[in-house]
Amino acid sequence: MVNVAWLEARLAAFRGGLVLVTHDRHVLDRVTTRMLELDRGLGYVHDGGYASYLDARAARVEREAGTEAVRRNLARAELAWLRRGAPARTRKPKARIAAAKAIVEGGPAAPAGGAAPIDLGPGGPTGWSGGGAGKPTPTPRLGDKVITLHGGGHRFGADPAPWLFRGLDVDLEPGGRLAVVGPNGSGKTTLLDILAGRLTPTEGRVETAGTVVLSYYDQTGRDLDPGQRVREAVAGKAAQPGWEQVRLMERFRFDSDLQWATIGTLSGGERRRLQLLLALTAFPNVLLLDEPTNDLDLDTLRALEDFLETWPGSLVVVSHDRALLERTAEEAVVLDGRGGAAFAPGGYAQYEEARRRRAEAPAPRPAATRAAPSVGRAPAPPAGEGPAPAEKKRRSPSTLRRLIGLAEAEMEQAAAERDGLLADLAAAGNDHVALARIAETLAAAEARLTAAEERWLELSDELGA
Repeated sequence: MVNVAWLEARLAAFRGGLVLVTHDRHVLDRVTTRMLELDRGLGYVHDGGYASYLDARAARVEREAGTEAVRRNLARAELAWLRRGAPARTRKPKARIAAAKAIVEGGPAAPAGGAAPIDLGPGGPTGWSGGGAGKPTPTPRLGDKVITLHGGGHRFGADPAPWLFRGLDVDLEPGGRLAVVGPNGSGKTTLLDILAGRLTPTEGRVETAGTVVLSYYDQTGRDLDPGQRVREAVAGKAAQPGWEQVRLMERFRFDSDLQWATIGTLSGGERRRLQLLLALTAFPNVLLLDEPTNDLDLDTLRALEDFLETWPGSLVVVSHDRALLERTAEEAVVLDGRGGAAFAPGGYAQYEEARRRRAEAPAPRPAATRAAPSVGRAPAPPAGEGPAPAEKKRRSPSTLRRLIGLAEAEMEQAAAERDGLLADLAAAGNDHVALARIAETLAAAEARLTAAEERWLELSDELGA
């Protein structure tokens, strides 16, 4: 990660010509002055960096949507004319009628990016949505504990083989968002393998709660049978995929035709999308992602980030993509590549900012005399003063946005339940037993709605502070 920031700074200071191909959005926005977008055989040149490209692309998609609406209206008029016609024109060309009908009834043209957008909207605190309102995709709830690593350490081989890390404690909480960062070879993937139970640590132990349903999206991906169809891979041992799995396939741009394609005919990007889809169709409540940005296009990546911000499960992600980490991770474990590890409670962005400040700060002057504090004990406060108050931990913007999304989902769910109970109350008539029961449930729903609204306001104030 530090090497990427160093390269970004060098490229920004470079005064010669530069042609750059990358998915790193920070680098694109800071380094580039013009961008060439390739889309469905056409090229578009945008002045400015990544943000300017997004603005221009959004404007083009809006224009294309308007053009599509005009095209459909013209097609409807032609279809009406073809169907109506004069009596002498009873032998209208069927091909023209079929073509016009296909334009009217078919789906809209694919937007910029080469395919229909991926819809990964979350379904609220009970799980992912799918198949319409009221049909959440099943996501098992987690207990109080998820995955805990006590005093973890690992090295490949006996002494004197170097340690990748030692004495590492990781406590993944329900709904926790943990990033693992460090230079290449520092043991990031090894740590994920240990948390997943694929690898036994050289030192320490791992405790995994019985409620954990884990999916692991690694760099190589699972072995895929090239002769198997996409639907068969998603269905697994079942004869046919369930409706939740079909919904996920559609969200990942596997339409009805592509669902029946054999895996061997898929492109490299489609295979990576399928591997990510297979990690999600297990409907996990714990998701491990190892370099998920590799071979994923930016549209898929942005949609995945939007999904993870309000997904209720626990996440551990290894990535060099700073934008991804800033949006999805609340805490970070930083491996230094020399056997050491640091814990960053505020996520990678705060860790990197603190590291940069330390690097830029002048070296402190040595004190003439300094008393060594007791090991494991904080320095005593001055006479007459009580203990210093503990500093309140400030939550990261990504944490707050995720909590706000969960509060909004809770508000929608409570409001829908309240509205349904009000309708039941009106239909109960003079049934006093039913009225009392409905009124009690209605009061609980209104209390949940009020609490969610208050929580939403508090989180919004904290985010804007």
